[in-house]
Amino acid sequence: MRMPRVAATAERCEIALECPTTKARSELTDSTPSRRVQAIVGLRLLEMIRDQDLPGEILEAEDPAQTMPRRLGLSDVVARKIRTYRKDVKKRVRLSDGEVTDLFRLVIRRPDGEEVFYGAGRLLAAMDLRRRWTRVVPRCVQYAVARGRVRRRLKRLFGRRVGGFGRGPFTVEGRALVFIESDPGGEACHFLSGFCQEILEQTGGGVVEVKHTLCQGRGDDQCRWDGQFIDEPDEGAEAGE
Repeated sequence: MRMPRVAATAERCEIALECPTTKARSELTDSTPSRRVQAIVGLRLLEMIRDQDLPGEILEAEDPAQTMPRRLGLSDVVARKIRTYRKDVKKRVRLSDGEVTDLFRLVIRRPDGEEVFYGAGRLLAAMDLRRRWTRVVPRCVQYAVARGRVRRRLKRLFGRRVGGFGRGPFTVEGRALVFIESDPGGEACHFLSGFCQEILEQTGGGVVEVKHTLCQGRGDDQCRWDGQFIDEPDEGAEAGE
């Protein structure tokens, strides 16, 4: 079981959620910043924080929000924000880049930040229904389908093109991505690692490997993710589904 967070740290994070550091109006354009990012991105990040902070065992009639108040994910602030984002998702409200940056920085403060980013990426990639026909086509077709899914879903989530594809069956590349802008250290790049992992698994049905081979946060000139199918799907398991 993880040790409870220090109370002061949780309070600072709660303040960051309640009072975003991003100004409501742009100093350069003197206009309201565009809201391009789907609210589901913020919702999944906060849900991952909440799930990570749940204790491994909860006694009957125990309320974790009361017994473990130092855990940010179990705080009233996070619970309220989750409810707000759920309403925003239903209303198709979008978030500004500044609000998303604040959320990413909130995750970066955590020792389990990589797990949170990776899990949120997988959850966001898994939103669409699985189409099992892609599991019986040649690998080259599967890679092409996976590339298309990644491109379309990222654009839909963030309201813009996020990176591109380089040489190779599945190589995602990009410079100054929203992940780097939020986290110069590169921890937020695990978001895209989880996203690509889920897309490839959905598409091929077998064992998948995604490596973050280059990272601007580590001093490289760009970020790169290389993914590949390394095993065939289990036909027996597929037939039993």
